[in-house]
Amino acid sequence: MKKTYFLLLLITLSIAPSYAETRIAILDFELNDLTMKPRIPAEIDRTASIKLLLDRELKSASYLMIAINLVDQQQANSGFGYLFDHNDVAAQLGKTAGADYVLVGRLHKPSFLFAYLMGHLIRVKDGQLIGNYISETKGSDNKLTLKAVESLAVKIDADLDRQYTPPMPEKKSIY
Repeated sequence: MKKTYFLLLLITLSIAPSYAETRIAILDFELNDLTMKPRIPAEIDRTASIKLLLDRELKSASYLMIAINLVDQQQANSGFGYLFDHNDVAAQLGKTAGADYVLVGRLHKPSFLFAYLMGHLIRVKDGQLIGNYISETKGSDNKLTLKAVESLAVKIDADLDRQYTPPMPEKKSIY
């Protein structure tokens, strides 16, 4: 009887889903706009959308997304690019929020023709940079921005749990 119980327990544990989710905090992305018309409202809105899109994509892969209070992020930030360049400070924000990893991001726009989504993934327990990611997007169309976010999610997931699968591209009818 004990052997049967033990065997059933082992089988149950082996097929049960893991509840030890990886906890990721994403900080608000910064806009580094080097164009002749920097910081237009459309680019500010686009930059603000990246965090939400990336949060949704990583959530779909069963990552547990941890919120960091915007006021705390602003207080830790000593100026443009500070958190992007200071892993230890970003890690402390993540630790305070209970995250395993924190992603610090930037939308770097050197031209009207293209932009780069950049991200630093930092392991909270030791402040180490785990990944330095860049995804290029041509133009500022929302669909192209989403594709760049999906590319970023693939890269992040490759360094973590390997659970993310980007959505299939939409098929367009020729009729």
